[in-house]
Amino acid sequence: MVVLGIETSCDETSVAILKDKEILSNIILSQVEVHKKFGGVVPEVAARHHLSNLPLIYKEALKKAKIEPEEIDAVAVTYGPGLIGALLVGLSFSKGLSLRYGIPLIGVNHIIGHVYANYIAYPDLKPPFIVLMVSGGHTEILKVKDGKIEVLGKTMDDAAGEAFDKVARILGLGYPGGPEIEKVSKNGDPYKFNFPRPMLDSNNYNFSFSGLKTSVLYTIKNLETNIPVPDIAASFQEAVVDVLLKKTFKAARNNGINRIVLAGGVAANSRLREKAKILANQYNYEILIPPLELCTDNAAMIAMAGYHKVLEGKYDSLELEAIPNLKINS
Repeated sequence: MVVLGIETSCDETSVAILKDKEILSNIILSQVEVHKKFGGVVPEVAARHHLSNLPLIYKEALKKAKIEPEEIDAVAVTYGPGLIGALLVGLSFSKGLSLRYGIPLIGVNHIIGHVYANYIAYPDLKPPFIVLMVSGGHTEILKVKDGKIEVLGKTMDDAAGEAFDKVARILGLGYPGGPEIEKVSKNGDPYKFNFPRPMLDSNNYNFSFSGLKTSVLYTIKNLETNIPVPDIAASFQEAVVDVLLKKTFKAARNNGINRIVLAGGVAANSRLREKAKILANQYNYEILIPPLELCTDNAAMIAMAGYHKVLEGKYDSLELEAIPNLKINS
């Protein structure tokens, strides 16, 4: 079975070809350099670049996989959550392919796609497991069990990735904020500033990073001059990582599950990966972390999620709409 995956939810244009669970191609074109001068993703600009680049990326993916369009058995596409204009480009392109070649259309939730990136990295992965989902716009703890994905906790305000971007801006660093803070933090003391760990000991699995961001802002204002950027960045990063991992391991323990997987763009953060492994070893838990190229947005994860929907006989009609605020299991 050959599944074509298409991902255009934000600022990565990606097309992948999957054949019987093997990724034959996974082409990703990032728009980071395009949006860097704006300090963030400009939705209209992102959509325009998807529109011009997607046909080229599609042809490149087919060529690399040595697959003809007529060999494709299904096309899986992200239909939410994401930027409405960007989503519409990928969805319209996929519908066109579905009509042209008479192949089924499969809509994939972008967040669930990130979960399925782990099925690529770990082909033998089986539920139950806990997922720490951390990306630019989403921070959630999920439980995968008995064929269902349940949201155990989520952010009440900023996602972790958004907090990284905003603090990077406060510190005068570049975009995207996550990689910039991670890079600067390598020369800083993560314990120099005792930033708050919001909701760390709450009796739920929810997050809040807005107050932490505000604490960084006031710390800088109080210092006025000689701002130790590496120390502030490292201390902020440490606070975020502490909260993410303590909540996740607490969820695993309380649900009697000893397998944890990371997913999403922030899962590429080296400090998060390092501390996750340390805690897993300490508590004798299994921790699974996908390779860096499968953490960021990519079409391979969409193709894999689509492949599993095909096995379940779940298809969508050409009336499928883009849903920018799509929730899990909605």
